[in-house]
Amino acid sequence: MTVWLAIGVVAVVNIALKAAGPAVLGERQLPAPAVRVVDALAAALLAGLLVTALLGTRWREADASVLPGLLAAAGLTLARVPALVCVAAAVVVTIGVRALTS
Repeated sequence: MTVWLAIGVVAVVNIALKAAGPAVLGERQLPAPAVRVVDALAAALLAGLLVTALLGTRWREADASVLPGLLAAAGLTLARVPALVCVAAAVVVTIGVRALTS
């Protein structure tokens, strides 16, 4: 299987899964516990990505240049800035730190 075929299969499955939700639920709303789980998924995935980026492969390659970006995101989150702006600011700060230290 080539890489592009795998990317195409993943894209088709992704679209099918995203279309299945509205097709199955229609106009009905999710129950409150399910909404809370779905809302928590984004934060859990972001936290997992941050831990992986910070500690590296097998948690042996700590990358301290991610810490200032993480602190920027945390500060903006505490200031109630939208999540997308927090992530963008963290990326910009991390890129800046890496550019200055390399």
